[in-house]
Amino acid sequence: MPEIFINYRTGDGKDTAQRLKEALSDRFGKDSTFLAGASIPLGARYERDIVNAVRRSCVLLALIGERWLDAPDRQHPDRRALDNEDDWVRREIEEALTCGVLVVPLLLGRRVEQLDPKSLPPSLAELAECQYERLWLRDGGEREISRLGDRLVAQVPELAPLDTAAPSTDRACQESPHEPVPSVRNEGQRGGIGNLRGTVGTFVNESNAPMHTGSGDQIGTGGTKINNGDGTTQVSGDYAHVPISHRFGSSPRRRDGER
Repeated sequence: MPEIFINYRTGDGKDTAQRLKEALSDRFGKDSTFLAGASIPLGARYERDIVNAVRRSCVLLALIGERWLDAPDRQHPDRRALDNEDDWVRREIEEALTCGVLVVPLLLGRRVEQLDPKSLPPSLAELAECQYERLWLRDGGEREISRLGDRLVAQVPELAPLDTAAPSTDRACQESPHEPVPSVRNEGQRGGIGNLRGTVGTFVNESNAPMHTGSGDQIGTGGTKINNGDGTTQVSGDYAHVPISHRFGSSPRRRDGER
């Protein structure tokens, strides 16, 4: 069952359509993308298969190049192809709009302007109101097609189970930002300190006595016991006479989601 229908006009987007077909099929599966001529089996009813494919699709990509709007009708060169009710590009888009299929105009290149509803047949005027994506396949177009695929997955739920691409680096960073890695400065450290765990900016110059930087009680030499609590320190044992000094700073701001 095709999920993505590629709509294009011969001579105005065929190469891009084939490139999209290959890339999107690699990402979502070979049967996920419909492209007339490549997806219709030999001997099948051309008209029936195209109409059914549009109706079954979740999204139709309308490729719009520089000659898309004013391309002449093959049978009547004096008028536009879009003005012909039997024009397949027009019929496919009309069918998608009628069936409620998501229609995404893809403007090919930099010079293609956004559609004006006044320049379209009344049955296609809605196409100009659809949010478009600009597609410029420079250097093979891998990055642009990948971005298009990411946006389609985010908007079309049916594509998510078919997606075989790993999240891009930019998207992964936005969804799961990494906290700064804590670091410890110990330049010029003396005193034989073993393990030290601290937060960013912890700096030890010299230590001549046991030091405790974690939580819980500290047992020192001579049976000295230091009980630590919120704002209090109690010392018992042989060194209970040792002076204790406190330095209170501002409380760290709690982050969202932390208890």
